[in-house]
Amino acid sequence: MSELQRVKNADYALGYWQKVTLSIWVIALVIIPFADIEIVSFDPFLELTRMVNGLVTPDFFATEYLFQAIIQTVNFAIIGVCLGLVLGAPLSLIYQNPIVSSCCAFLRAIHEIFWALLFLQVFGLSPITGILAIAIPFAATFARVFHDIFNQSSDSPLESIDSRADIISRFTYGKIAQVMPQLMSYTRYRFECALRSSAVLGFIGMPTLGFYMETAFRQGNYSEGAALLIIFIALIGSIRYWCPPKSLGIYLVIACVTLVDIPNVDSSLLVRFISQDILPPALVNVTTLAEVQWSSLTAWFSTILSNQAIPGAIATITLALLALAATHFITLSAHAIASKHLWPTPLTWLGRFILLIGRSVPEYILAFIFLMLLGPSMLPAVIALAIHNGCVIAYLAVKQSNAITPQQMQMTRLNQFNYHIMPTIYPNMMALMFYRFEIIVRETAVFGILGIMTLGFYIDSNFSEIRYSNALVLITCTALLNVAIDIISRRLLKFPQTNKTRC
Repeated sequence: MSELQRVKNADYALGYWQKVTLSIWVIALVIIPFADIEIVSFDPFLELTRMVNGLVTPDFFATEYLFQAIIQTVNFAIIGVCLGLVLGAPLSLIYQNPIVSSCCAFLRAIHEIFWALLFLQVFGLSPITGILAIAIPFAATFARVFHDIFNQSSDSPLESIDSRADIISRFTYGKIAQVMPQLMSYTRYRFECALRSSAVLGFIGMPTLGFYMETAFRQGNYSEGAALLIIFIALIGSIRYWCPPKSLGIYLVIACVTLVDIPNVDSSLLVRFISQDILPPALVNVTTLAEVQWSSLTAWFSTILSNQAIPGAIATITLALLALAATHFITLSAHAIASKHLWPTPLTWLGRFILLIGRSVPEYILAFIFLMLLGPSMLPAVIALAIHNGCVIAYLAVKQSNAITPQQMQMTRLNQFNYHIMPTIYPNMMALMFYRFEIIVRETAVFGILGIMTLGFYIDSNFSEIRYSNALVLITCTALLNVAIDIISRRLLKFPQTNKTRC
């Protein structure tokens, strides 16, 4: 490709993403009047003052079972990731099968908390609930990502292997050995994600850091809550030092030994849950199709769609689109404060530390904190999603922009940043944001458990009312919504690639 063609392609991609950016903000401005983003707290500044006081005076000795909570948080994450790896790695080899890829897309579209709510009805607060809730969606994610890594690797090493070698040896030495660093790096990243998921599972009763964090904040013990939050951030920020990928096997053995006792599972509960509880009322105790009351089944399904699924989906999409626009703003701002092209080294380190905090705290925990500060509305969720995802994208964008050599021209740092650095990385930054949009939609649905009227609100309500069949329908709607968003995002990402040759 000629230099002129490369420049034209880059200009086209930049122009395309500028139009997409404008569309995002126009959509956000249009739907703001229909969104519930008001502050309903009686005195948010008083509550903020108490939180700040707790943050500057953390009490690391207030939590009675702190060490056990940290251990179980790590244990759930390690065992969940390893089980997900065992299940997902083989699936990556057949991921090109439409049935396999569709099933994986559906499984990973369901949030870990929703999986936990399902398993909670059978296994209770057993470690099995937390481990399976992490392992199942992570297995589907491993299958997709490992498949992409294998496909993007070169086939040339296979040509140097004796053709008489068996297929396992050829694949092991020709493919796996070539991409092993990428596989290990991604596995460590998934472990970081699993730690966040493990902590969040504490909000539904699992014995992890999140359980004690929620209790402390709800009771107004902000010094204790701040200490737990600091410990969790330190745990995430130092993961590269205390858990290198090669030591994952050792940690797995330790996790299995130190895992809390697993109570005996009543098999009759599992049978009842599958054969009765999750079935629509019209299908319970039905043995043949002739016995099915189709009118009752249709009326039941229509009621769920009209009264819960559709209103919940509208609220979920509204919140997600507002969060996407806010994420764009946070990404640009956070990238600017951590870029070495704008600030001296000490200030860039401070900026990176801010990014570490923002990307380490799960959206659910951030939303819970802002909910206590601002009251129940969409605003805490929008802020939480924007901070976490904006810091994640900004962190990756900073790594890319810091590798760029500034042009040797008589320009100020600000002009270099605005007219050289940003145009170079902006297409990739926007692509990352749309990759995160699927995650934003998943988290948006879950925020309903905190009282925000998204799909998760109706799901949680049905679990509370022991209407498991209704909850399962809504969880399915959530998964299908995420799959649809993922398809749209992928098409937006492919469009500049398939059309740039027209420039």
